[in-house]
Amino acid sequence: MNDKMSLSLGDADPPSPTQYSTPCESPVSGGAAYLSDARIEQVKIWLVSQFHDAGKHVPDFDDTPQTISYLHNIVTQSHAQTEAATILLNDFHQKSAEYRSQAARMREVLEKMGLSMERLPSKLVASANILANVANLLDIRDTELSSDEGKHGVSFLVAAFDLSQRKDEVAEKKAQAKQESRQLLDFTRKALARLTYLKRILAQLENETAPSESEMAHWRSSMVILDKKGTQYLQEYSNYKKMLDRLSYSPEIRHGVLAEMADHRRELQRETKPILESLRSYHDLPPDKALAALAVEEKKMQFAAAEKHLEEVLQSAIPE
Repeated sequence: MNDKMSLSLGDADPPSPTQYSTPCESPVSGGAAYLSDARIEQVKIWLVSQFHDAGKHVPDFDDTPQTISYLHNIVTQSHAQTEAATILLNDFHQKSAEYRSQAARMREVLEKMGLSMERLPSKLVASANILANVANLLDIRDTELSSDEGKHGVSFLVAAFDLSQRKDEVAEKKAQAKQESRQLLDFTRKALARLTYLKRILAQLENETAPSESEMAHWRSSMVILDKKGTQYLQEYSNYKKMLDRLSYSPEIRHGVLAEMADHRRELQRETKPILESLRSYHDLPPDKALAALAVEEKKMQFAAAEKHLEEVLQSAIPE
């Protein structure tokens, strides 16, 4: 089985199709070995016949089980196609003989009636040829049925109507295809315009890339600085908060409260200003120690009362 298979035209005579028209079946007593040998023999005969028809020698090949199985399948398909082609060929030969016989009979009848081709006018022959060509174009094959009265004309009319319908269908499909082609052309133009716009935008963005990169580098450096500043400000905020906590600062002491306290302080200063001017006027009095001491003590009492009042106001403004 594994030896090289070498076949030539001198090994065997070309077989006829009847020699391998049916596949060889394995006998019950032969087993698998007989079936394999039969397949090899069948493949050899088929190869010799095929290469003989082509005028060539059969090439060498390894007769492995896979190769023999593959070639045997090809042989089986070739046999089936050959049988089908033979059947069709015989049928065509039979129909051709029938057509020639019918044509000879019709020619004899026409000659007896004096309607042979030689006796007919040339215009009538031309019209008959045109009618036959039209029948072939319309694919009219019911010549047997059209021999009845009026049947031939109906067949031509039906075929012409079918042809007109097909023409209308083709025209409709053509119009639809034209409409679709217009839509596709419109879509293509829009796509090209969109592509041109996108290319222009891309070129613009590429031109702006270099300045943008430098600007981004500037922003990166600025962000580093801002990050450091933010850390510094957070540290200062924490320090100020600790200081305010140490001074017992509370959120209730707002700017408005401080502004009111400043206004009240200015009011007290305005009220104490005349007293301070009066005290300064005592410097012009004669040096009477008793009266001067009494006046000084009185002014001191008034000044102490004013300071006490100011302190009370400040303490009332600061919540506990």
